Amino acid sequence: MSRQPARSLLPLLRRRGLHDSTTPRPFTSVSAPPDATPSTSFPWPPHSPPPTPPPPDPAGARWSASWSPASPPLPPFTASQLRTAVSSIAASLLALPGPEPDPVPDLQAHSFPTLLAVSPLASLELLSLLRPKPRLGLAVFSFRRTLSPPPAIGEFALAISLASRAHEPDAAALLFADATATHSPDQALYNALMAAYMQNGLLDNCLETFHALERDRRCGPPNVDSYNILIALFGRSLLVDHMEATLRSLDASGHPRTIGTYNAIIAGYLTAWMWDKMEAVFQEMLSGHVAPDATTHLLMLRGYAHAGMIYKMEQAYERAYKHAGKVDIVHIRAMLCAYCKFDHVDRIQKIEELLQRLGPDDYRPWLYVLLIRVYAQEGLVDGMELRIAEALQRNVIVTTVQVMRSIISSYFQCDAVDKLAHFVQQAEEAGWKLCRSLYHCKMVMYGKHQRLEEMHRVLDEMECFKFDRTKKTFWIMHKAYVSCGRRTEANTILGMMWKHGFGLPSSVSVQ
Repeated sequence: MSRQPARSLLPLLRRRGLHDSTTPRPFTSVSAPPDATPSTSFPWPPHSPPPTPPPPDPAGARWSASWSPASPPLPPFTASQLRTAVSSIAASLLALPGPEPDPVPDLQAHSFPTLLAVSPLASLELLSLLRPKPRLGLAVFSFRRTLSPPPAIGEFALAISLASRAHEPDAAALLFADATATHSPDQALYNALMAAYMQNGLLDNCLETFHALERDRRCGPPNVDSYNILIALFGRSLLVDHMEATLRSLDASGHPRTIGTYNAIIAGYLTAWMWDKMEAVFQEMLSGHVAPDATTHLLMLRGYAHAGMIYKMEQAYERAYKHAGKVDIVHIRAMLCAYCKFDHVDRIQKIEELLQRLGPDDYRPWLYVLLIRVYAQEGLVDGMELRIAEALQRNVIVTTVQVMRSIISSYFQCDAVDKLAHFVQQAEEAGWKLCRSLYHCKMVMYGKHQRLEEMHRVLDEMECFKFDRTKKTFWIMHKAYVSCGRRTEANTILGMMWKHGFGLPSSVSVQ
């Protein structure tokens, strides 16, 4: 399925008259922090329950949209009531149809302006709940900027994070410029912009932002989140030396390493396929004061899967499942890939157990190809044909000769010439990678069953797909005729070999 290119968010910000700052933009592109390095400096709303929370009242979650600061003060409410009201708005917005719906009518219908006037924390809570749809969150923030009170710096930091998730670095830089024009920036704002640049692979811009943070006297020095973002940036860019140097700078700054630091380091070594160092960092965590979390175990699972360390991969899976109660589809696919590529006891059984966790849309073309090959290698023709049928139904095209030869070998070992012939016909029609071995195997199997007319027709198929006859082609035919006792035709084949310049094998004489 083709995807339409995402619409830029810059016209949206300008169209609503929200970018009226005359302050020059110090940065021009953006990236966002990895999941392994969460920022701890965003001013999130409080999540501690009240001493005696009243039962939530859906009707009380809305207030009159005609309320104004000159009106009598509204009654106070608890954090749980605020969360209930905002959750209702977020659920309604996330249910809107279309890729980029207009959230304004829904926000007004749910009296969001009134809720915001009562508690500015409502905006922070709502933006955080809209992370699954970052473009929708940015549209909400655009509307929120037209309301009173003006957005706080924490809201700008969240909006920059949303722009990062939407892969809109220019929009993130624009939001940063607007925030610094009206607020004194803090570390969280700089970190949000650094993370946005990092997520979008803009290394130079991320470094420039880090150095700007160091020079900005209005902020304190870079905190541990700032260093974590740089570590993740260098790890993603395979700049391991820079990543390790940044880690030493973090240690020299006096900031203690956090779980985000260790996860970023492990992710960097994983990307560089440096399994020994990845393992050493993990063992350091186990023996230190920072305990691994679910993200750590999932990173180790991926590393072990790529390295073919199946036993350790299974241990990491158990630990991740124990921490989070589930393992996402991405890591299930990584485990399937490892089982398909590396020999292991009962791997087919384990593969089929993991496949039950996948839905129809969770497969990838490369997974179909790997499954076909592993069933072929195990000699399980029925399972192989099932995967071939699924791949053909999904219009997956096999482009590697190694996979095709595995399929050929499986049919040959089972002496299933008719199944092989049917597969070759399907492969020709589907545009799969054809090779001369496909046709040679058919000829050998037809000759073995003394089906000589069908063996000859294979020559026409080879000619149709531009495969020239080789010495091996004639030699297969010669052996087929000899095995049937038809010496005259066998000698004719030897003459054809001589005519084509292949010569005769030293062990063969014309009789």
